[in-house]
Amino acid sequence: MSRPYELDDTDRRIINLLVKDAKLPYSEIARQLHVSGGTIHVRMTRLEELGIVRGATLDLDLQKVGYGIEAFLGIFLLKSSYCDGVIAKLRDIPEVVSVHFTTGSYNLFARLACRNTQHLRNVLHDQVQHIEGVERTETLISLEEVFSRPVQLEEAPAAAVAG
Repeated sequence: MSRPYELDDTDRRIINLLVKDAKLPYSEIARQLHVSGGTIHVRMTRLEELGIVRGATLDLDLQKVGYGIEAFLGIFLLKSSYCDGVIAKLRDIPEVVSVHFTTGSYNLFARLACRNTQHLRNVLHDQVQHIEGVERTETLISLEEVFSRPVQLEEAPAAAVAG
């Protein structure tokens, strides 16, 4: 098994800038980091090839595009052997925007985006709860997202200067 890629400070600084604004041009990143645009391009290509950077996403205000309900769904499976099949079926439901394996009470934990409570009910009742292997679900409706932020990678501490 190969060792994981070690990010250096330049990689971390590039990632931190792009996490704040994924539309930031490579030339602007290069200017801010005092390196060439080619350096940024090479670094980003390597980070993408290694799967560290998996692309850029658009952050939508779901309320403004008609998806006023965000819910979290704890999923209990009949047996853990159903897990892969349940995940495959959840992947086919557009309103399911993320799924996590979890510890604790639930086998899986999902986040759903729906237009309204009737839409959420239909997704749960007509789709999720009909998936083979799903024993039951527990739904938590988000009243408001207080904040959401990406992870900022820590830069290595500056080396102590011998004196």
